[in-house]
Amino acid sequence: MTPTTDEWYFNTLTGEVEHGKASSWTHRMGPYPTQEAAQNAYASARERTRQWDDEDARWGDEQDGDD
Repeated sequence: MTPTTDEWYFNTLTGEVEHGKASSWTHRMGPYPTQEAAQNAYASARERTRQWDDEDARWGDEQDGDD
C-alpha cells in the first residue's frame, strides 16, 4: 500500500523513518514535511526542549526580581 500523504514520521521503536502513518501513534513522532526532517526528529526535539528550558530559566529569573 502506497501512502497518499506527503507526511513523514519517525518511529521511536525501530528508529526508522516512515512515509505516512505506518506505525502506532505510541511510537510515532511527526508529522514532518520531509524524510530528512523526520530523520532528525530527536535532534529537533532536543533543540526545542533546550530553547524552552532557557525560556523557563529566563522567566524564573524575571519572577525572582519581583519580590
